[in-house]
Amino acid sequence: MASSNDDESDSEYVHPRGVPHFPGHERRSNTLPIWGNERTMNLNPLILTNIQTSHYFKTNLSELKTYHEVVDEIYYKVQHLEPWEKGSRKTSGQTGMCGGVRGVGAGGIVSTPYCLLYKLFTLKLTRKQLIGLITHCDSPYIRGLGFMHIRYTQPPADLFGWFQPYLEDEEEIDPKAGGGHPMTIGTMVRQLLTKLDWYDSLFPRIPVPIQINIDRELAKSFPPVQQQRSIQQPEPPVAMGRDQRDWRREERPSRSPPTRRDTYPRSRSRSRDRERIRDRSREKDRDSRYRSSRDRDRDRDRRDRDRGSDRDSKKKSSSRQRSRSRDRDQRRRRDDRR
Repeated sequence: MASSNDDESDSEYVHPRGVPHFPGHERRSNTLPIWGNERTMNLNPLILTNIQTSHYFKTNLSELKTYHEVVDEIYYKVQHLEPWEKGSRKTSGQTGMCGGVRGVGAGGIVSTPYCLLYKLFTLKLTRKQLIGLITHCDSPYIRGLGFMHIRYTQPPADLFGWFQPYLEDEEEIDPKAGGGHPMTIGTMVRQLLTKLDWYDSLFPRIPVPIQINIDRELAKSFPPVQQQRSIQQPEPPVAMGRDQRDWRREERPSRSPPTRRDTYPRSRSRSRDRERIRDRSREKDRDSRYRSSRDRDRDRDRRDRDRGSDRDSKKKSSSRQRSRSRDRDQRRRRDDRR
């Protein structure tokens, strides 16, 4: 069963794992400061709403009144550190801010660990109680919730001081619901310091100047991969009476002549290119022929129109002449009768 030395004084307190904290820790007040929102614990509003309305938090956890009872509940009930229970959160079909890591969407069944994490926050833990969480020997998940409590509630300037003694902690923990993502406590602590994303949720943002200092301190003990590669590369041999380019030429592997298997794809690609060029030229010829035949049809239609208009004009003129001659004949007959 989980236990803690909560009744001892600060001066008599012995660290369970023998790990010193940041300088001046023993001289600080036992009352912890709360950074950010003192009502929401800086949790995502969707997660907080699901915690406060969950049956487990309102009924089971409301009966727990002391720090030791909550620690025992963590020991027996917590098997991961995700905010949502496995398979309860569905983000399919959601894009942008409504899905993925932003934690804003349809939600799901809030997890037991996050309910207990918020329950610890409501107890207003002391500094000694929080140290008891992150140094607990019975369960790595008790320690994990303690580190997450620090990440959510403590001032960003104090985060590296809290986490520094545990950057190389080798105790294993699997924060993924259902398992499948094992890591050490040290890896988890470094992830809390350098990343905002945490299984479909976000930690509070660390100010840029403080994040730069944290990255600089981490780089001293954990240099980036590129720096490690550059350090591990051997220096080039110094040859007497030779140019610096000679050893590079010697180390370069000689290029072997291409085999038949290498030439086949090239010949195939060349033949394909030729076929493409031929097809393009054929398409161009077809287009030009089609255009020329279309132009011929247009010219023919235009000629037919012109001929038809000429015929119509001739017919009109001949009909006019006939009507005029008829009028003349009628006039003459009228005159002769008179």
